[in-house]
Amino acid sequence: MGTVSKVIGIIGCGTIGTELALAIDSGRVKNASVVALFDWVNQVALSLQYRLRNNNPRIFTDFEEFISSPSFRDADIIVESASQDAIKRFGKKIVENGKSLIVMSVGALADPHFLSELLDIASHNSARIYVPTGAIAGIDAVRSVKHLLDSVSLTTTKNPKALVDAPFFDISGIDLFAITKKTLIYEGPAADAVKKFPTNVNVAAILSLAGIGLEKTKVKIIVDPYTSINQHEINASGKFGEITVSVRNLPSTTNPKTSFLAILSAIECLRSVCDDGIRIGT
Repeated sequence: MGTVSKVIGIIGCGTIGTELALAIDSGRVKNASVVALFDWVNQVALSLQYRLRNNNPRIFTDFEEFISSPSFRDADIIVESASQDAIKRFGKKIVENGKSLIVMSVGALADPHFLSELLDIASHNSARIYVPTGAIAGIDAVRSVKHLLDSVSLTTTKNPKALVDAPFFDISGIDLFAITKKTLIYEGPAADAVKKFPTNVNVAAILSLAGIGLEKTKVKIIVDPYTSINQHEINASGKFGEITVSVRNLPSTTNPKTSFLAILSAIECLRSVCDDGIRIGT
């Protein structure tokens, strides 16, 4: 029996949403088609639609219109690639309608009440929630020893351009572009980091969900005006031994806030969901 094609809707047509749609359209993600693009800015969705050659998704700028449309009813999977606000506003309604959900703005899941409600609604409506591993590695290893972990830390180093508009700078008094050398600007629990850097350290939320939680996972953020990469270092230790992982990512050519690896991870997550072939580490 052949693989059943999956029907995809995408919320957010920025860097990751665009790359996912193009991967489906080109056949890189097989057994999938895009039927809907939702974005608050109509021109952004139109620009993406224009680039597609083999799919002709409908465009929506109003969420209620989107979820009441035939496109939404036909969809198997909705990909959120917009923002933490978007997943909090729309996530529960999506899974309530029996649609599986791929979450890119993982920081939204740092709210334990929201996460509990989302999982409960998904369970009662036969929907699944998928979280790509993002711009880091070693998540499978951390998840396999989570019951044996004593400590987990993440140190992220980025160029100032990759941290622009983070709410942290509204309250810290730090002038991001006045930094002239490698500088530690933040240290604290992942639960706090994902609020102050909502588009910059989704990796902290991913690591926390895989390991010992948001309050116990420690995060350091370093600004380096001379680096051209996004670097993440993970250290996890416990009764099993120790895990040390270092990843040096090139940023996306279109958005320095997004690591190229995060885009590739999102594509691979969607491919694994749509492909009935061999799955490694899932």
